[in-house]
Amino acid sequence: MKKSEPALRLLSVNFFPLLLVILLLSGCTGTQQPFSFVQVTDPQLGMGGYENDKERLNQAVTQINEMEVDFVVFSGDLVHHASDSSFADFLQISAQLEVPYYVVPGNHDVGFVPDDTTLSRYRDLFGDDYFTFNHKGITFVFTNTQLWKSDIGDASSIHDQWFRTTLENAGKKNRVVVVGHYPLYIKTPGEEEIYSNLPPDLRAGLLNLFENNNVVAYLTGHRHEFIQHNHQGIQLVTAETTSKNFDQRPFGFRKWTVEKDTVMHRFVALDLLTAGQ
Repeated sequence: MKKSEPALRLLSVNFFPLLLVILLLSGCTGTQQPFSFVQVTDPQLGMGGYENDKERLNQAVTQINEMEVDFVVFSGDLVHHASDSSFADFLQISAQLEVPYYVVPGNHDVGFVPDDTTLSRYRDLFGDDYFTFNHKGITFVFTNTQLWKSDIGDASSIHDQWFRTTLENAGKKNRVVVVGHYPLYIKTPGEEEIYSNLPPDLRAGLLNLFENNNVVAYLTGHRHEFIQHNHQGIQLVTAETTSKNFDQRPFGFRKWTVEKDTVMHRFVALDLLTAGQ
């Protein structure tokens, strides 16, 4: 053993400078490693018929497991009536996914006006209601839009400051994808506030924050219809659901693909014949 030590030391001396050069060169290329992920929105167990909603969510999981994707995001309204049994059903079905999944709350999960009780229950079941992570050169920021829609004091203020700081830091290094439940607007950036969008002043501030911090997409649900806008190069996409679509679109989800210069999405319809519907 002792006789091999000089050789090992020589290998170490020669290897690590070479490794450093390789790492530096790879860092200089700026190459985005392509990847895909899935957006499921408003599974909302109980809105379109409880057993039917469960079956459609199961079908979505089955189809996703057959795809090459890195993870799944659920953009809110996991259940229709927030109860222990409905949350348990969602968790049981989503646990069948063979890739990681991440969720944000919707109004049906924490209430239109969240309080300590609804937020605590959600956090106990799902973890943080807003958070961020980096994946292959993209920063994903998950937000609790109920704290934007309804100003509940300190909780909303803390969330707002976290979101601003997170975006300002992330945008200096990476492209950013934001995931929430409420869309910013339905038709135009200057429209009046209604049940399904965010307040105009807050909306304007968020759009400005998006524009200045390298946000490339904002993924939402809530409307139960497909809405797509391109705002200053930022994709604002409200996806189809697996529970009920008011625009008569098929049930399904969105598959997103990230490449060097593009972030694209396409609709994937549920195979309801396979699901027995």
